[in-house]
Amino acid sequence: AQTAVHETEKLFTDLFKSIERRCSELTALIRAQEKAAVSEAEEVMKQLEQEIAELKRRDSEMEELSHTEDPIYFLQSFQSVSTTPEAAVVPTISPHLTFEDVVKSVSNLREKVEEFSKEEFGKILVGVSYVCMFPVPEPQNREDFLKYSCQLRLNPNTANNHLCLSEENTLVTCSSRQQSYPDHAERFDSYLQVLCTESVCGRCYWEVEWSGNDGVSIAVSYKDICRKGNSNECVFGLNDQSWRLFCSPFMLLFSHNDKKTKIPVIPSSSRIGVYVDNRAGILSFYSVSDTMKLLHRVHTTFTQPLYPGFMIWLGSKLKLFNLK
Repeated sequence: AQTAVHETEKLFTDLFKSIERRCSELTALIRAQEKAAVSEAEEVMKQLEQEIAELKRRDSEMEELSHTEDPIYFLQSFQSVSTTPEAAVVPTISPHLTFEDVVKSVSNLREKVEEFSKEEFGKILVGVSYVCMFPVPEPQNREDFLKYSCQLRLNPNTANNHLCLSEENTLVTCSSRQQSYPDHAERFDSYLQVLCTESVCGRCYWEVEWSGNDGVSIAVSYKDICRKGNSNECVFGLNDQSWRLFCSPFMLLFSHNDKKTKIPVIPSSSRIGVYVDNRAGILSFYSVSDTMKLLHRVHTTFTQPLYPGFMIWLGSKLKLFNLK
């Protein structure tokens, strides 16, 4: 822990120094621009003063010439005095020269950095809370697992338009007919997926029962998983944001980050138990009947709260059970 504190302080010190360097660079650039603008303005003023002095001299000569009574001298002198000197090229100087856009850009940068740091710092705090020095043994029987049971509800704002939720958002079925869900940023728009409203932290256990020839996927996911489009970033188990167990009458397949593991077991029960221990980094799937049979276990590191999620194929359905 002391090493982590020391390294964290060093990283924050480096971050502060980096920001200070950027601030100094910007300040120096503004000062240089100011100096250049002042120098240019002084040069323009010097040129204008010279032109004014020349015009005054000509005005004085014209005034003196106007009082001469010698017409020949007048004509000879007037030609030289009346010749207009070539005007010097004077740069245009904006009367509204400001750095308002620069200040606005820095203000926008500050807002973005504050927003980003707030989000990332939240993740860091969660990661710190998940550090477990003395892992507690995993439960051994269903009675032990039920001590960690949690009540879950499907989140209608995340459900794909072909998924129908019912029974107080504990049952999901897949239909060829689209539902009239409103647009929502959290909704999966391409894949037949839905997340639960509740996240699971610490030690949690829940059970589902599924049916359908095409099967279902039982997953856990970070909240940051992509919802829009048809890339792998949106599919449970095909990215580093989620883990899934695909269940069908013919096979079981576990996936994470597009790495698949075929499970050489066909469960005799359609009831599946899921156990998560965030701090210990354990994710386990069980076939639940009179006994509990381990189907697959994962040892990893979870850095964020997990949300149970499901992919339901056409003609399939899944039910969440309240075990409390």
